[in-house]
Amino acid sequence: MIIVLLGPPGAGKGTQAARIMESRNLVQLSTGDMLRAAVAAGTDVGNKAKEFMAAGKLVTDEIVIGIIADRIEEDDCRDGFLLDGFPRTIAQAEALGKLLNDKGLKVDAVIEMKVEDESLVDRIAGRYTCADCKRGYHDTYLKPQKAGVCDGCGSTDFTRRADDNRETVTARLATYHTQTAPLLPFYEAQGVLRTIDGMVGIDDVTIQINNVLSAL
Repeated sequence: MIIVLLGPPGAGKGTQAARIMESRNLVQLSTGDMLRAAVAAGTDVGNKAKEFMAAGKLVTDEIVIGIIADRIEEDDCRDGFLLDGFPRTIAQAEALGKLLNDKGLKVDAVIEMKVEDESLVDRIAGRYTCADCKRGYHDTYLKPQKAGVCDGCGSTDFTRRADDNRETVTARLATYHTQTAPLLPFYEAQGVLRTIDGMVGIDDVTIQINNVLSAL
């Protein structure tokens, strides 16, 4: 099963991705993590990426696709994987589709988490992360069971992203609507888009996603 999670920043994709991984035994593929791993391993595509990074340039879509192509050949991707944060543009979606088609694979579901912009600003401005295990929390919607202590690892060290402020979030939302939102009709035309209500509680969002995946 190959799943793509779509939604604006702050929609809760990271939280739901972790739950999908646990319940469906899927691997979450982060392009950032894969990029750093490829560079560290000194693979061919990793060395190409390193040249761009050293020059202060953005890594090309071709290189990112190459990294994904290498990664999905590994054993832990045999039963499928989850993509969160990629593709971000139509060009990337087309390249991903060609890659999967060449391997006899396809995207089984693209899940859009639909949330109103006004709510997203509040969500993002209040979120923070365990510095050790990277588990996510929120000042209002998702607090640790014990104040100041991570539910996952027991750490008392938490961090907030410097760009999780209202001005930056507004700019990021504008970028999403311009660059990434066009993916919705692209995947709808392929019959794989499923839209869920991301405005409800976290557990209710999980139930919706599970219903989508169980129907595949």
